[in-house]
Amino acid sequence: MKVVILAGGKGSRISEESQLKPKPMIEIGGMPILWHIMKIYSFYGFHEFIICCGYKGQMIKEYFIHYYMYQSDCTISLCEKSMQIHENHAEPWRVTLANTGLNTLTAGRILKIKDYIDGDEFMLTYGDGVSDVNLERLIDFHHKNGKIATITTTQPSGRFGALKINKETNQVEGFKEKARGDQAWVNAGFMILNRKIFDYMGDGSEMLEDGPLEAVAKDGEMAAYKHEGFWSPMDTLRDKYYLENLWKSGHAPWKIWN
Repeated sequence: MKVVILAGGKGSRISEESQLKPKPMIEIGGMPILWHIMKIYSFYGFHEFIICCGYKGQMIKEYFIHYYMYQSDCTISLCEKSMQIHENHAEPWRVTLANTGLNTLTAGRILKIKDYIDGDEFMLTYGDGVSDVNLERLIDFHHKNGKIATITTTQPSGRFGALKINKETNQVEGFKEKARGDQAWVNAGFMILNRKIFDYMGDGSEMLEDGPLEAVAKDGEMAAYKHEGFWSPMDTLRDKYYLENLWKSGHAPWKIWN
């Protein structure tokens, strides 16, 4: 099963870094978050990726074109104009880098890679979120339910304190951390889609989460896999620092590989 990663957006909410590079190339622990996402899938044996490029997509392409050299020891002879690779540390990945347009919305990006999907199902996620979701259980859940779409849902950790305020006096009567159970279930990415999903894409002029997935849900063809473990997006600098600190601590929950 191939893995499609949406990596074409501008990342305007983290513009401090995305003005220089595409959001999926922003680094956590010295490696792009895109690499972290691919490592999660690779741990479960999924090594074929289709990356939907857009904003500054050439940087993603250059990264993978030179990945083999970056991850290997090599000797370069300037006088002989030669290079010798000594040890290969590259991943067992096959990566298709598709130019899906600068301003294309997510449904349109997926339509543009339709011809690269050669099976009945494919996985889809966003290029800016990491999780310790168990993909084997996700796949079993998807097959058991037999829907066109299965999305991983989660309740984000409450990072802000909830205040209890007296409605009459406006006096603060209490302060506590917001519990996960108080949060709504949100789309965490890590989806599995039957290729019938393409019948819902129309002309690709909408966000995937709007028209297409709304229509799938109304037809009763969407299942929600509830993930109660770790998940975090990287929408802002605050999110980046949060993930960076987890990585530096040696206890990054999404690092399920050795």
